[in-house]
Amino acid sequence: MTRGAWRQGLLFAALLGASVIGQSGGEGWGRGERRYDGRFTFVRLRWAADSGTGRRTFGFGSTAWNHDFPRAEQNLMALLDDLTAIDVNRAGSLILSLDDQQLFRYPIVYMWEPGYWTIGDHEALRFREYLLKGGLVIFDDFEHDHLDNLQHQMRRVLPEATWIKLDDSHRVFDSFFRMKTIYFPHPFERILPTYYGVFENNDPSKRLMVIANHNADVAEYWEFAGQGLFPVDPSEEAYKLGINYMIYGLTH
Repeated sequence: MTRGAWRQGLLFAALLGASVIGQSGGEGWGRGERRYDGRFTFVRLRWAADSGTGRRTFGFGSTAWNHDFPRAEQNLMALLDDLTAIDVNRAGSLILSLDDQQLFRYPIVYMWEPGYWTIGDHEALRFREYLLKGGLVIFDDFEHDHLDNLQHQMRRVLPEATWIKLDDSHRVFDSFFRMKTIYFPHPFERILPTYYGVFENNDPSKRLMVIANHNADVAEYWEFAGQGLFPVDPSEEAYKLGINYMIYGLTH
């Protein structure tokens, strides 16, 4: 059996059991007071709702940035722990704002629904520092013209940045798993994803600082893995993509 086939078999077995992973509740997940202990910890970015328009309020206690919480990160971290040699914190995660000093301790951050995001001046300055010092941000769960808002907000962070469309030849998609395809469908809409990146010095041979999964909701697959809501094949590819992102961010 090849290494790729072995990993594929482990992922499939873990995926079938993922419905159990996230059912222990949210205790320990998203706790901002969690002390840094050197383990790899999932960081979700928080941003304030627009109290003037309520555009970011989705009802039932849900806001755009906390979609899929906490099962998406619970499931992804459990599989990352099971399938790699990374010292993963699978007992909890962090939710941090962009001006939180703790941000600089964690090399990878994840933001949901950037189509509704706005950023303040101080946050923009700190976010810029974070990315230029070696951080990686992954934007997910946004569609259609929401890309315009993401790029508009990021111009305040990296005004010099050029957005480059990524294809499946980039090493970020092959850092651990060999994916069958990166173009697996959006779980709810009849669209296929497009991936964009921002590189150091706008040089595609250098480090990716920003990854945007446009017309995609990768984490939705993580949240409901093993529950029969979505087909197995795209769910597997979504997990492969997430793990590849984590490996890339930790090694570049």
